[in-house]
Amino acid sequence: MTPQNELRLLPWSGPDGKPCYLSTDDSGGYMSRLADNIEAVQLGMAAQLVEQVSTALGDRDAGPEDLRRMLTELTGVLRDVLRIATSRGHLLGRERTNPTIEEI
Repeated sequence: MTPQNELRLLPWSGPDGKPCYLSTDDSGGYMSRLADNIEAVQLGMAAQLVEQVSTALGDRDAGPEDLRRMLTELTGVLRDVLRIATSRGHLLGRERTNPTIEEI
């Protein structure tokens, strides 16, 4: 098992929106692969939504309800992407404990 400070933040929340973590030394294990797959789906959905919003912003006929719905969806997707970035940033921190300026 990994130490407490090396837990992986998972791409889903637990009860009451609390973060979920994975403690394992096996990055190829079932839960790690599941988390990787969910992150990939979340990032794909984010990319699709950005395209939809870009199109809607160029549409002068888009109504306030459509734009509000898209903003609501964007907020959820942004939360997912931030969680993924936090998790991956933590994982990178373990791999590179002392990055050089060029690496940053």
